[in-house]
Amino acid sequence: MAESIRVVIVDDHSIFRSGLRSDLDESVAVVGEAADVPAAIAVIAETRPDVVLLDVHLPGGSGLDATGGEEVIRASAGVATRFLALSVSDAAEDVVRVIRAGARGYITKGSSGVEVSRAVRAVAGGDAVFSPRLAGFVLDAFGAVAGETAAAGDELDRLSAREQEVMRLIARGYAYKEVAAALFISIKTVETHVSAVLRKLQLSSRHELTAWASERRLL
Repeated sequence: MAESIRVVIVDDHSIFRSGLRSDLDESVAVVGEAADVPAAIAVIAETRPDVVLLDVHLPGGSGLDATGGEEVIRASAGVATRFLALSVSDAAEDVVRVIRAGARGYITKGSSGVEVSRAVRAVAGGDAVFSPRLAGFVLDAFGAVAGETAAAGDELDRLSAREQEVMRLIARGYAYKEVAAALFISIKTVETHVSAVLRKLQLSSRHELTAWASERRLL
């Protein structure tokens, strides 16, 4: 029997969390829950789930120009997990902002338990998932930044093929040892590649690298 996908549910309504937990199928194992930004960041760091089901608007954020969901994603950049937004909002601005922050998909709370479970499996497998109406928002946003994508291609040309592989994994939040295992290289070699990537892209930290890659739609 296949191993269950480990999931954390982040939503500020306890009734919704309990209802969603009961509706998910047997392929999904809920390993934690949170109702606000600080609790979400803590439980993600503690449980290191495969997928986080994340509401876009959460209490406990900084109050700056970012939704609570965006803050959770960015604060969890060092954890090798994928984020699937599950929100009542179907506003284009919310969809685009959370995808830019690093979410791998966005579905609405009108989705059934079967649909959410299917989306979790797809995101865990590396696919991007969107409710049909929301996919258009994402395509429009990508079209609007076509020039930025071309510029990103020029910047990527500075990196070797191996450095690009390492860059994408590190930017997605994988730890050095996880990158080493995925690419069958040593941790020391990963460190060397990361140093070269940061130097060539004129960045100073992996957090800046994550932001750089996210802005250029490279995650």
